[in-house]
Amino acid sequence: MRYVSTRGQAPVLSFEEAMLTGLARDGGLYLPETIPTLSHDEIAALEGVSYEEAAFRIMKPYIGDTFTDDEFRGIIARAYEGFGHAARAPLVQLDSGHFLLELFHGPTLAFKDFAMQLIGQLFEASLKRSGKRVCIVGATSGDTGSAAIEAFRGLEAVDVFILYPHGRVSEVQRRQMSTPSEDNVHAIALDGHFDDCQAKVKDMFNDFEFRDAVGLAGVNSINWARVLAQVVYYFTSAVSLGAPQRKVSFTVPTGNFGDIFAGYIAKRMGLPIDRLVVATNQNDILHRCLSTSEYKPDGVIPSISPSMDIQVSSNFERALFEAYGRDGAAISQLMEELKEGAFSVSQGALQALRESFDSDRCSEDETRATIRAAHATTGELLCPHGAIGVKVADEHRVAGTPMITLATAHPAKFPDAVEGASGVHPPLPPAMSDLYERSERITRVANDLGAIETLIRDRTGN
Repeated sequence: MRYVSTRGQAPVLSFEEAMLTGLARDGGLYLPETIPTLSHDEIAALEGVSYEEAAFRIMKPYIGDTFTDDEFRGIIARAYEGFGHAARAPLVQLDSGHFLLELFHGPTLAFKDFAMQLIGQLFEASLKRSGKRVCIVGATSGDTGSAAIEAFRGLEAVDVFILYPHGRVSEVQRRQMSTPSEDNVHAIALDGHFDDCQAKVKDMFNDFEFRDAVGLAGVNSINWARVLAQVVYYFTSAVSLGAPQRKVSFTVPTGNFGDIFAGYIAKRMGLPIDRLVVATNQNDILHRCLSTSEYKPDGVIPSISPSMDIQVSSNFERALFEAYGRDGAAISQLMEELKEGAFSVSQGALQALRESFDSDRCSEDETRATIRAAHATTGELLCPHGAIGVKVADEHRVAGTPMITLATAHPAKFPDAVEGASGVHPPLPPAMSDLYERSERITRVANDLGAIETLIRDRTGN
């Protein structure tokens, strides 16, 4: 299996090379040259198998000969052994035909654990074999950072620097990043918003002298392995509700488009998905683009769903690449236009996007009302992101087709918002009960590329 850049000018890489590289050297994102498919019988055969076995069967076609079957099975087993639910991604019924996919049973209580725990094991296996050392730099709106730090803390061949927007993540999210004591992990509070953090990470990847000197690697959703790991729970949840004999729809609260793009890949692989619904908060650039064709960032408005407070959705580039018939030159042109402020999706590409995705937005008041109503009618406590998904899903459900809404984080990660809406304070799980008592280590930096690169060089000795 070979991997190509969405901008068409970077070297074609193997799975291992694409995983360790993250962002392509032409600024694009890697995608497999072809999308493998599973037959009707192969999908049906996933019924009743463990999550780990399903993950092996679904991801194996993408990794080529990077790992032997036994090595890859071991990697998967180690990735998910720390999850707090035997099913890993259990379904809970909310209403007739509406189900919640709980993706928060990993060590940091968010869906990012499904990908990051796997990537941690993939990196460790690869780096042990090669003897190399890498410096992982990532940007987070809250959940990616804690999941990355948890996955890589203490590993000998990896340094981890996570940039998060100062004052714009929840206290639980911040403490999950700042309380690990291992010397190889660094929580960096950037003066700015998430898009500033994400832009600085891309700038570092495009500074080739710095990139090569520190051995830069990326684990944001720019990394294909992140998307690949998330494909698995689309299959497992759909099969548990009758796929491939029946179609299933999904609603995904998303800001950076990575999680719902994984659903698109699952559909391309043969999973009978009827609709993929993009659910956004008040920072609704994805919904606006899919509605009007114009992609124009207009500033981030802080919300009670901070992981979606994004205006530059990096994984949307992958969807555009597919919608434009894999025309790298066209994608490069769009990204150049975005640097000038905005771009418009062509009519043909917009039609292709709309054939794959629906979209809607949810206001702050609607989010609170959904948290309150869900708790009153089902006993479920939703985090604000899950509530956005549930509200949008209810407006897009079709009789006869099950709707699965992705619950991307545990409500205890956003206790103030949840308690304010429901009157119930969501407790942290026992393993994390002392989180507020742990010492924090945070470095605050200006929104300046040179200052960030100097900090990383000093701490890595490069």
